[in-house]
Amino acid sequence: MPLTYCLNVHPGETWDENFATLRTTVLAVRDLVSPGRPFGLGLRLSAEAATTLQSTVRTTEFSAFLQSENLHVLTVNAFPYGRFHGGPVKENVYAPDWRSPKREVYTHQVACVLASLIPAGSFASISTVPCSWKEWIYSPSDIPLILENLTDSVAHCARIAMHQGRDILIALEPEPGCLLETTPETIAFFNELLFTEGATMLAAKLRSSHASAAALIRHHLGVCLDTCHAALQFEDPAESLRLYQAEGIRVPKIQISSALSIENTEGALESLRPFAEPVYLHQVKARLASGQILSWTDLPQALTALPSIGPAEIRVHFHVPLHFTSAGPLHSTAPLLSSDFLSRIPSLPETHLEIETYTWDVLPPSLRSTTIEQSIAAEFQWLKDRRCS
Repeated sequence: MPLTYCLNVHPGETWDENFATLRTTVLAVRDLVSPGRPFGLGLRLSAEAATTLQSTVRTTEFSAFLQSENLHVLTVNAFPYGRFHGGPVKENVYAPDWRSPKREVYTHQVACVLASLIPAGSFASISTVPCSWKEWIYSPSDIPLILENLTDSVAHCARIAMHQGRDILIALEPEPGCLLETTPETIAFFNELLFTEGATMLAAKLRSSHASAAALIRHHLGVCLDTCHAALQFEDPAESLRLYQAEGIRVPKIQISSALSIENTEGALESLRPFAEPVYLHQVKARLASGQILSWTDLPQALTALPSIGPAEIRVHFHVPLHFTSAGPLHSTAPLLSSDFLSRIPSLPETHLEIETYTWDVLPPSLRSTTIEQSIAAEFQWLKDRRCS
């Protein structure tokens, strides 16, 4: 399977910053993980970087670099539109959402960049916001706007496929607190809205039949299954894959990642406090003995409420390295990446695997005892060992 890691772990908002990282840190990772062999890239492009890279001169320069270093682009993380490091991001990571033409234009730019970088006859994936942050959806016009912009993007990808022979697949990435949060919610959105109302919209745009439009949506639009996000919902990623396959919903991208997990004890909660940092949103879910699941938008809120709820299993949206197993009461959800889950992946057509642990810069020092290059290489090795066992 095509395997890479997401470059959103490296700071950089402009293309020049991204390119500098590619020429240094990323090559160092490649030399640890895949010396002397081809190495796939999971780019992270902000809207600013994507605009710059649309320049023919810059694309030509980057293509020459890729060829000279035996690199190839597999996928782009087009989830964060703007800044993703060095300051508060929190809910702003979802803005602009899929109600906004800015999100559509940005995604089209990324698709054009990918089409200029990948060989004819090949495919690439784009992971993106799961429509919106749930609390922002309050107007009757919101869902039609989302469908309009998503189907415009399907039409854009279909034109690229027709005229350039490159297959660009867009993957909505379900996440706690978003419009698409759980696997059932995501399946319902595809079946009840995209494949019906969305197909009607697209058919009118393309002057095609409803069936042809629905087929294009099924081809160019799917799901990015982030295993950290699935774990937070107390879902089994293997079952999520099975359900998506059963419904004919594509999974162009799987982000292999782990969340923090603890039991609700005083000592465990104390060990979580260093993870309550100001940059990223760390949604928290607690499953009570009754099976009820409670939710908090961010870790500081949860730390205030959790002492009063009694025994529970707690999962925190804080990506920890795959090779992290435990530290005292802290554990990870990595055991959910079972042989059953990994064995299902080769049956998926046109799917990328991407290791994603973007939280390196905000991890407590105790979890950063190596260099970032060594930590990423250890994640590759962990996954390789897991898949071979």
